[in-house]
Amino acid sequence: MEFHPQPQPGAAKPWAFPAPERGTLSNGLTVLRCHRPGQQIVAVDVVLDAPLDTEPEGLDGVSTIMARAFTEGTDKHSAEEFAAELERCGATLDAHADHPGLRISLEVPVSRLPKGLALLADALRAPAFEDSEIKRLVRNRLDEIPHETANPARRAAKELYKQLFPAEARMSRPRQGTEETVARIDAAAVRKFYDAHIRPATATVVVVGDLEGADLDAMLAETLGEWTGNTAEQRPAAPITADDTGRVFIVDRPGAVQTQLLIGRIGADRHDQVWPAQVLGTYCLGGTLTSRLDRVLREEKGYTYGVRAFAQVLRSAADGSGAAMLAISGSVDTPNTGPALDDLWKVLRTLAAEGLTDPERDVAVQNLVGVAPLRYETAAAVAGTLADQVEQQLPDDFQAELYRRLAETGTVEATAAVVSAFPEDRLVTVLVGDADQIAEPVKALGIGEVTVVTG
Repeated sequence: MEFHPQPQPGAAKPWAFPAPERGTLSNGLTVLRCHRPGQQIVAVDVVLDAPLDTEPEGLDGVSTIMARAFTEGTDKHSAEEFAAELERCGATLDAHADHPGLRISLEVPVSRLPKGLALLADALRAPAFEDSEIKRLVRNRLDEIPHETANPARRAAKELYKQLFPAEARMSRPRQGTEETVARIDAAAVRKFYDAHIRPATATVVVVGDLEGADLDAMLAETLGEWTGNTAEQRPAAPITADDTGRVFIVDRPGAVQTQLLIGRIGADRHDQVWPAQVLGTYCLGGTLTSRLDRVLREEKGYTYGVRAFAQVLRSAADGSGAAMLAISGSVDTPNTGPALDDLWKVLRTLAAEGLTDPERDVAVQNLVGVAPLRYETAAAVAGTLADQVEQQLPDDFQAELYRRLAETGTVEATAAVVSAFPEDRLVTVLVGDADQIAEPVKALGIGEVTVVTG
């Protein structure tokens, strides 16, 4: 029997995160474009300078209602007609509001790009904001809030932000508003917020896809280029302050069979030189199934299906005034809440005393850097990251530079960053579970004053 030679792998092709081209339309709208051969679904992200802390007092959630209303009709189309037009050209249009600002995302086949851009431009230029549609969106949002409160993970996040940030800070309150504030929102409030903040001069559009043969300049000029508005400058953001004194808050859920845990504090944003090492060290701590937290709490002890550590940018600013949420999240069975937290703190203490290992560092680099080309196979993934960079006031080559720096970060540097990010005595812990069963075991751990919260 004759065997053919086993195929051998070819040489690895060099890869770097795509670099965009920059431009500006006559109305002041900044344009980032990125040609991605073969990507027939074009992704378009519009970044708008409307951060949550610009919402009027007592109207938390107006930014979210406005974002949702962008797809609910224009001066040319009713809500139903607008949805039908999107469907005819195979497009999807979504919008959401967060602390840094508001973002609208369009995906459309490249063959229908002119029509998709025209609909996007109409939504931005002349949204209808009909009374009936705003009332419906407000009712929908009010219906969502009780479900979010019943969700342990969402409830834990709400409590952590409330306890970390001062009450007067917008970050201390739910991103999409409360029942009280959302109920006050009407079409006039939405229109006023739009008029105050939505303009091309402080916006950026990111276009990613196979643009070969497409006259994108002409398409943009005929669509988004027709959007007008004043030339007000971007507003400086207020500094972020937080209290990370070690303490524990138990949100009482009588009879709960599991405890949702969320442990956090704020740390450096992506402009800080420590960011790459912090990303790497945090991944080693709890970024995947083979990270330290999972190895102990899941594999060895069987307390949980998984625990994750992560850094989430809250707001990033070139002057260093931004911040990121550094957190550990997961759920454990109720009887083992105390032992699980005890072991979690032991992991942190061992990490501080002994550091990471070279194999842990190597696996993290491979997982973060080695698979990056797969992560960015779609135009939407590339567009989303480029939009993040715009929103966080980062240079266009930030992501490419980040991968280079991750590959160069050593074990000692990653250890120092993650130990600094998660000091055992400077963590705010939120537990959503049965207080009668978990309060005393948690108090015995000595990880901070324990307060029971109802609701």
